[in-house]
Amino acid sequence: MKTILIIEDEVQIRNNLRQILQLSDFDTLVAENGLQGLELAKEKNPDLIICDLMMPELDGYGVLTQLRQHSETATIPLIFLTAKSEWSDLRKGMELGADDYLTKPFNSAQLLQAIATRLNKQAIFEQKTQEKMDDLRSSITHALPHEINTPLNHIMGMSQLLIEEYGELDRSEILEMLQHINRAGQRLHRLTVNFLMYANLELLASNPEKVAALRNNEVETFVISTVESVAVKIAKKANREADLTIDISDGMAKISSAKIGKIAEEIIENAFRFSLPNTAVNIIGNSNNNAFHLYVIDHGRGMTEEQIKNVGAYVQFERKMYEQQGSGLGLLIAKRLVELHGGEFSIESIYGAQTIIRIVFPQ
Repeated sequence: MKTILIIEDEVQIRNNLRQILQLSDFDTLVAENGLQGLELAKEKNPDLIICDLMMPELDGYGVLTQLRQHSETATIPLIFLTAKSEWSDLRKGMELGADDYLTKPFNSAQLLQAIATRLNKQAIFEQKTQEKMDDLRSSITHALPHEINTPLNHIMGMSQLLIEEYGELDRSEILEMLQHINRAGQRLHRLTVNFLMYANLELLASNPEKVAALRNNEVETFVISTVESVAVKIAKKANREADLTIDISDGMAKISSAKIGKIAEEIIENAFRFSLPNTAVNIIGNSNNNAFHLYVIDHGRGMTEEQIKNVGAYVQFERKMYEQQGSGLGLLIAKRLVELHGGEFSIESIYGAQTIIRIVFPQ
């Protein structure tokens, strides 16, 4: 049985609502003001809230704002009751995350229809979220052991050899083995960070309200300095500075510098990893039509149509996908970050010859 919280300061309306809902087999909770209703929502976690808009102490806007700021109440559907019907009131409530409005006076059929619509929508949302979590759990179960074992075996093997042969090894051999251990540890750390980031991105993507808030609150960043810094660092690490060309005109994108850096790191590192030394990696960027366009082009192994299609699919995490060329977890994270910020991510490739990754950031 679903539980509905009624927040209404007028006694008669509150009692009428409670009677209608109880006759329709809902459990009910009642609060006579916004503060009391907020506490009940946090304590009881109802399935839906019906809240008057104009109340003393804490009005409906205040209730909704505080509900959306707490993870345990952020996704509870809320229907406003209001005697006003001006667009400014409706728009303000919707921007704060209200799910529906009922304008007084209303009848029981309108009330029950609004409730049914919201509860059905919430059930679909919860089902899709659960499916995403099941897919993610399956993906991690298949991929994580394989991906962890490779660097972990290096760490364990090298450290065991150091222990067993410590007295027989000279300083240069010890240093070389420690460097191997360090590189394997860094690889393991990055893998862990990427898996956690991917899980968080998937959870965020399943919540439209959080995605909207992310896009509305994101800062604007100059693209050129971040991308150049990342690209030069990766080229130096690969000993391929001569292969790198950068042609980026100044422009801004509505996304933080840290996220631009992460996106650039994954796609540029991918370009160097899957192309040979003495082949060019070109980075091109410019502003056009209220957006910043970024291209990363390599002349390496390329990707098949099937691999391109599967970027973003959960089968990406299966072991066979990790053995495919140029379609790892980092590319998927870059794609998710771009799309969550309202941008576009596309791949064009000629297998065995060239890959072009195109990103469009909103401005």
